[in-house]
Amino acid sequence: MTVKKPKSAGKQATPVKRAAAKKKAKVAKTKIIKTASNKAVKPPQTKPAQSKTKKKNAAKAPQLAEICKKLPTVTPPKTKNPEVILYKKTGVILKDLLKNYSSLQKGEPCLNKFQKKAIRRYHREEALKPYQAELIRMQKCLEKNRSKMIILFEGRDAAGKGGTIRRVTRYMNEKHYRVVAMAKPNEQEKSQWFFQKYIAQLPRGGEVVLFDRSWYNRAVVEPVFGFCTTEEYKNFMRGVVGLEKDLVRQGTILVKLYFSVTKQEQAKRFKRRKTDPLRQWKLSEIDVQAQDRWDDFTNQKYEMLKKTHTNIAPWTIIRSNNKHEARLNAMKIILNSVPYDRGNMDLDFVPDPKVVISGAREKETMDAQRIKLGSFVG
Repeated sequence: MTVKKPKSAGKQATPVKRAAAKKKAKVAKTKIIKTASNKAVKPPQTKPAQSKTKKKNAAKAPQLAEICKKLPTVTPPKTKNPEVILYKKTGVILKDLLKNYSSLQKGEPCLNKFQKKAIRRYHREEALKPYQAELIRMQKCLEKNRSKMIILFEGRDAAGKGGTIRRVTRYMNEKHYRVVAMAKPNEQEKSQWFFQKYIAQLPRGGEVVLFDRSWYNRAVVEPVFGFCTTEEYKNFMRGVVGLEKDLVRQGTILVKLYFSVTKQEQAKRFKRRKTDPLRQWKLSEIDVQAQDRWDDFTNQKYEMLKKTHTNIAPWTIIRSNNKHEARLNAMKIILNSVPYDRGNMDLDFVPDPKVVISGAREKETMDAQRIKLGSFVG
């Protein structure tokens, strides 16, 4: 059986609950009011009032600016950067350090001096290859037409003659060229006509002969060191012009190159020959005396240009302080002396006027030096 609750009991419980709920509501209202009152009210932001001193300074600012303009500008003293700085107790050259820094900024690899030198040498050799290809075409033309060509390489010791000859002949056909470097004359050759040993080396049809020092030894080297008499020297100077005219008249292409180097550069190269085991064989007794007899060589050079530079067989002077430029321009001179069908028309065949000078122009320059200074410069 289910027992029913009395209605009066349910009615008495509801008012009590309502009263408790009202108390809770009042407590909650009082908390909200307290929290709202505790919040800090920010005052309205206003710009701070400028003081009187600041207003005065602002008024004087344009006047001060005008006074500063009238004042002389004083530049701070220039201080030189040190040449060497210390890094981890070792000296480092500042210029090299800055070069490496700039190369790294450009994205270039940081290389040592030997690697940089190898890269420069590679690029220089690559720059010669198009002209070496043209030399092969020129050689084929000479072979086809059965023409004869003589190239004389003259100049001071360590002027770059041998290196130029090696670059010129590097890719040429060995069957159709010869490099002639005459040794010291023996007793039999001394008793012969001076030109006889050189005539035996002249080219046949279709051949190129390159003389590493030629018969012009008698014009420069032999008189300086006393290897010939004054009469022998005079006979040579009288006969050489006629010999060259005969060679050219009979169809031989004659190119005469004189490599000119400064005294300082020659001394630098001699010093390298003394210390480099791969170049010591180049240093001879004559080379050792070349610096002491510099003026004597210059005088003989002047006489040679004066008496042997002709329209038929002219001299071409090559400034050879820069070996690469000297080799490149020597190739251009050789190529321009032969009329052949050029393969690469985009190449620049014009010699650099700063490197290549005619024999007549060189003589005029030396005349001017002697008039102004009383002696030749180089």
